[in-house]
Amino acid sequence: MLTKRIIPCLDIKDGQTVKGTNFVNLRQAGDPVELGRAYSEQGADELVFLDITASHEGRKTFAELVTRIAANINIPFTVGGGINELSDVDRLLNAGADKVSINSSAIRNPELINDIAKNFGSQVCVLAVDAKQTENGWKCYLNGGRIETDKELLSWTKEAQERGAGEILFTSMNHDGVKTGYANEALAELYQQLSIPVIASGGAGKPEHFRDTFLVGKADAALAASVFHFGEIKIPELKSYLCAEGINVR
Repeated sequence: MLTKRIIPCLDIKDGQTVKGTNFVNLRQAGDPVELGRAYSEQGADELVFLDITASHEGRKTFAELVTRIAANINIPFTVGGGINELSDVDRLLNAGADKVSINSSAIRNPELINDIAKNFGSQVCVLAVDAKQTENGWKCYLNGGRIETDKELLSWTKEAQERGAGEILFTSMNHDGVKTGYANEALAELYQQLSIPVIASGGAGKPEHFRDTFLVGKADAALAASVFHFGEIKIPELKSYLCAEGINVR
C-alpha cells in the first residue's frame, strides 16, 4: 500500500492565512511563511497554498509570497489561485512551486489541463474541485465556491484525468470547516473510477477523521487547515495515531 500523505493548506487572502466555515466567515490564522516553515519541520508531507480570492478578484497569485514560503520549506509545494494560462504556471514554478492547482480556469477552459500536462508534465497539474452535494448530486463551483456550474463531480474528475491531470484535490463545501469528517462516500466513488491520486479536503476535526478518510474514503492524501493552524491537531501526533491504526504514513 502506498503511504498516505498529510497536507496542511494555507488559504491566503490579502497576504495572510485565513480559515472559514463552508467557504465563508473567514478569520485570521497566521503568517503563511511562519506556518509553512513550522509544517515542514513538523513532518507534513506536502504544503498547499491557495490564493482563495485571486480568481474572484480577477488577478494573479502573488509570486513574491510563493517565493518566500518556498525558501522556508523542504517539502513538495502546490500553489493555486488565478492561474489562467501557461505563463502563470511558468511564473509560479519559477517562484518555487512544485505543482499548480487549477479550478475555475479549468472549468472555463478544460484545454488548460491538456496544455499544462503536455508542457510541464501531469505531475505538475492538480485539478482542484470545490463541490457541493445538492438535490441533483455533487455540483462543482467556480470562484472560491461562489458560482454553481453544470459540472458534476464524477464526470468532471474523470474528464480531467483523461485530459492529463495528475491529481484531484476534492473539497466538499458541505463539510468545509465544520469538523465532522470528510465526504467519504463521495471520495470512495472517486477512488472507484479514477486511477490518479485523490486528496480529501473539507471536514477534518479530529484524528479519527483522517483515519476514516483513508480507510473508508480510500483517499491518497488528507488536507486540512484550521485543525493544524490553531494547534488542535499536531502533525507528529497525528502520524503516530495513524500508524497505530495500521495506516501507512511517511
